Amino acid sequence: ADRQYRQGVQDHVQHHDVQGDARRARDAVDGPEGKELRRAEEEGKRHSKGEDPQLDKKGS
Repeated sequence: ADRQYRQGVQDHVQHHDVQGDARRARDAVDGPEGKELRRAEEEGKRHSKGEDPQLDKKGS
């Protein structure tokens, strides 16, 4: 699963305008739909179970 994920990320970065995507996302957050995007982010956070506890383990 990890290998598939990494390959997918690498493929996306190589074949998409990542800088352009980031610029459009920033413009959306700063623009008229920003309020709605922030509200959606907060809603998603309410449903989150938090960080994976495995991330806190040292020396794994």
